[in-house]
Amino acid sequence: MRAVSDYANEDVGNIVSLEHLNVRVADQAQAILFYVVGLGLTRDPYLTVGLENMWANVGEQQFHLPTGSAQRFSGHVALVLPEIESLQGRLKALEERLKETRFAWSAENKHVAVTCPWGNQFHCHSPGERFGDMFLGMPYVEFLVKPGAARGIARFYQEVMRAPSLIDSEAGFSIARVSIGRNQWLFFRESDQELLPYNGHHIAIYVANFSGPYEFFKSRGLIMEDVRNHQFRFKEIVDPESSERLFELEHEVRSLRHPLYHRLFINRNPEQTQRNYKRGRDGLIPFRP
Repeated sequence: MRAVSDYANEDVGNIVSLEHLNVRVADQAQAILFYVVGLGLTRDPYLTVGLENMWANVGEQQFHLPTGSAQRFSGHVALVLPEIESLQGRLKALEERLKETRFAWSAENKHVAVTCPWGNQFHCHSPGERFGDMFLGMPYVEFLVKPGAARGIARFYQEVMRAPSLIDSEAGFSIARVSIGRNQWLFFRESDQELLPYNGHHIAIYVANFSGPYEFFKSRGLIMEDVRNHQFRFKEIVDPESSERLFELEHEVRSLRHPLYHRLFINRNPEQTQRNYKRGRDGLIPFRP
């Protein structure tokens, strides 16, 4: 008979999903070129359709891209995209139009590395066993943190957010690996390079147990926006043992009663064009068909 602990990999932690990453962009036209034309993502057709903000769907996740002073962070966003060769063709076609920006791309050994017009980094992967059945989506975001911070960050997510967290090591630096739902993660990789100061970008997560984390932050004066519409916000990641502040990252924490939970995101098939149009293939599903 197998021990109960043998099935720990079947457990899903308290953070059910990472829904969106919010970063400001300086120009909506360039954002459309990069996220929609280049990466092949889909502008949300129902919400936030004005000129001041864009929500870009990538499978069951989104980018929220309000206009303002552009935000950058140290680290990168991972994307799973179904047609990497076609992606490279789209990126190449953007080179001239985005040549006055930070935009760049290169084909690496296991992914396509892309830099957005404002300097944020993306690793674009083909679907594969590592990402489960995700065919289109945002499997993880990796943030660079100061040396010595990873273990405390792992304790924070394990004990406060109740998300399974492990410590890995690579090239002499520790990495906190935080599991989210079925096939998503947050990574916090220690680095001795100069890190960009925090400037207000945020992530949105859904949690099954909402009251436990809320009480932790409330009792320590760490709530930056109190509960309204089934969510609250915090930005200080602290070591639960020492209360040392380890990293800043605004979290928009939503309960499963939030009205946007499990909202259906429309995703287009970027392979469709007027010249090669195939009837019935306009849409794309986020899981492997």
